[in-house]
Amino acid sequence: MVNIVLASHGKFAEGIMESGSMIFGPQENVAAVVLTPDMGPDDMHQKLLDAIATFDDQEHTLFLVDLWGGTPFNQVSRLISEEGHDDWVAITGLSLPMLVTAYGSRMGADTARAVMEEVYPEARAGVKVKPEELQPADAAAPATAATAAAPVGAIPEGTVLGDGHIKYAYVRIDTRLLHGQVATAWTKQVSPDRILVVSDGVSHDELRKNMIVQAAPPGVKVHVIPIAKLVEVDKDPRFGATKAMVLFENPQDLLRAEEGGVEFDKVCIGSMAHSAGKTVINQAIACDEEDVKTLEAIRAKGTDFYVQKVPSDHVDDIWALLKEKNMA
Repeated sequence: MVNIVLASHGKFAEGIMESGSMIFGPQENVAAVVLTPDMGPDDMHQKLLDAIATFDDQEHTLFLVDLWGGTPFNQVSRLISEEGHDDWVAITGLSLPMLVTAYGSRMGADTARAVMEEVYPEARAGVKVKPEELQPADAAAPATAATAAAPVGAIPEGTVLGDGHIKYAYVRIDTRLLHGQVATAWTKQVSPDRILVVSDGVSHDELRKNMIVQAAPPGVKVHVIPIAKLVEVDKDPRFGATKAMVLFENPQDLLRAEEGGVEFDKVCIGSMAHSAGKTVINQAIACDEEDVKTLEAIRAKGTDFYVQKVPSDHVDDIWALLKEKNMA
């Protein structure tokens, strides 16, 4: 695995490392090295060497640095020049989009150079302006899922693509629907070509709908649709070549989709928010009796559940967790 060193003035690197773990989960072979006011260049140099020494394999290392020309960068540049490793690469402009892209990229990349080639354009695309009309034209980010979602041309009804059956690559219950962990970690893991956010409430709420579309990862089409539309899409052979990630806000919506004829083999429970009357099951999940009955009804239809917040987390059994709380 490619190592990652975060280097910054002050505690910025430590803070962004913590933020990255909230989205992607704890990561191995990652180190934060910070320059404090009492340190000189040689001190920073030694701290970088000490951090690299903790890695399993030091040959492939990516340095994400805050500022070109600052002491952290200068000492990283010195290391790259002196140490003689062919696959030590540095990028400046450290940001959260840069870090989460690096985490996702190194899951399938063997070299720091390959991770850099994916991180660089994603980091640039992460600089956006709200309201959108204030975005400078010459700095506009590449087309994202929000703009790519519009079809180029309608496919005639009755057309059969692939085997005529949509592929549900990943189905998740998550109160927050499409957010950082899903848009980065899970999208990298699943590689869908379409994300379907299924909710009657959100599909008719233009504000929430727009916020979800804006959270879309680059290159993936995102559609916020009502449950009835998913039932319709499930039967449409024009989606036979589609690899979809499907997100539900709660188990009740999932059950309604299955009652409409949609079949899911496996569903990940990623998050069910706590509210009055619900019992906390673990850090991410809270249930009440209605939720448990709904999950049981879905299980009776042949759907298996597993609990996993991010891909790096241990997979838990929802029924074992509920049993510990005397709810199953």
